[in-house]
Amino acid sequence: MKLREDGCIFLVGFMGAGKTSVGRAMAELIGFDFIDLDEIIQARAGKTISAIFAEDGEAAFRRMEREAIISYRGRKRTVVALGGGAYISEENRAIIRSIGKSVWLDCPLEICLKRTMGDDSRPLLKSELEMKRLYESRLPFYSLADFVVRSAGESIEEAARRIVEMLDRAE
Repeated sequence: MKLREDGCIFLVGFMGAGKTSVGRAMAELIGFDFIDLDEIIQARAGKTISAIFAEDGEAAFRRMEREAIISYRGRKRTVVALGGGAYISEENRAIIRSIGKSVWLDCPLEICLKRTMGDDSRPLLKSELEMKRLYESRLPFYSLADFVVRSAGESIEEAARRIVEMLDRAE
């Protein structure tokens, strides 16, 4: 698949891994559109993700997430930052595979925690121990992504450039 012409690039990984920041920088670098799936879901629902979880439940949020992913079928030249739990679903992974390629931003838990602690907009953000359990439970699913980029201490721009270079080599 010629990513530069044909597909979407989906960034997957744990909350705080940098999917939105790196995705925006990456899209700008290669002239693609950028979409943050959580922002799309909030706009469509007319409420925050925390409100969706509180009022409608996680199952309703996951349904909205799946519908939002499906809505990007046929879209080209787009970088999509997925929510931290979107890639856990086999159905979502199959849809994503049919639309484009996935890149896992593999960021150490300690960095993710540092970036997200105190963020009330994240409904699954709990104690450090619960976050560790959630992180570890998601790793096997994240590892199914088409590409893996380890990210930790580099700048957003460096991470974006590394992903673009990796994808260019893979074409």
